[in-house]
Amino acid sequence: MSASVGGLVRSLTGRPEPRAARRPVRRSRVALNLGLGTVALLWLFPFLWAVYASLRSYDETARRGYVSLPEALTLDNYAAAWLQADLPRYFLNSALVVVPSVVIVLVLSSVVAFSLSRVPARLGLGLLMLFAAGNLLPPQAIAVPLHRLFLALPVPAPLSDNGVLYDQHVGLVLIHVAFQLGFCTLVLGAWMRTLPRELVEAAVIDGASHLRALWHVVLPLCRPALAALAVLQVTWIYNDFFWGLVLMRTGDKRPMTSALNSLKGEYFTDTNLLAAGAVMAALPTLVVFLVLRRHFARGLTLGSVRG
Repeated sequence: MSASVGGLVRSLTGRPEPRAARRPVRRSRVALNLGLGTVALLWLFPFLWAVYASLRSYDETARRGYVSLPEALTLDNYAAAWLQADLPRYFLNSALVVVPSVVIVLVLSSVVAFSLSRVPARLGLGLLMLFAAGNLLPPQAIAVPLHRLFLALPVPAPLSDNGVLYDQHVGLVLIHVAFQLGFCTLVLGAWMRTLPRELVEAAVIDGASHLRALWHVVLPLCRPALAALAVLQVTWIYNDFFWGLVLMRTGDKRPMTSALNSLKGEYFTDTNLLAAGAVMAALPTLVVFLVLRRHFARGLTLGSVRG
């Protein structure tokens, strides 16, 4: 009784509660923030160190060491890396692979996930697991068969200048679509099952086809999931190095991840110049994340609280 009367008096007089009552909350909040800040710094440390190294000249770091205060910071390494590695060409190569791959993966996975969400739950879950099982196969296990297949598989002239899939951007697009389709179908299928079935049924009763119901009713509700998948797919496909090395022979056709090899010499490598190239290579994925960060966060968290 006395505690409730004391609380009422404090609320009427405007006096704060005793510090002892708020101390556990403050300590836990401070500990949480410190822990999250420490993890974030550890996670960002390699990137921040690369940025710091890219702003210093190699002569300075050779004299004073990498762990030292800089005499001067300069952007000369970025200009040299941009011209020496011919980065615009490699950015274009990556765009020719990433953009079609992401668009095709999201379109196909949306259609497949919508179809699987209409079948019985057990059958749909089994098919989704079958799609996801393809991602469990390591790429190295099928590198040799795919290399031989791409050398022998004929392709029409508009899609290939040598008549086969090997050493062509369309080959990389097909590989990424095949490997990423299962994961996107699994995520979108789980998301679409949380949507009320009555929405699609009402659209069909009003005269809309299933494809139109998917485009005008279901996909707008899946926008957070699509944005999250778009960010992940751009990051994964853009950062891929293995398939660009195995299935591309011409150096000028390889994606951005292979461009950094041109900054490495046979007997000497300017690590500061290499760090500048790596920082510029990481910028596209950073821009995509910043543009879609709100939808990305919703896509990762909203589905977990839906009933």
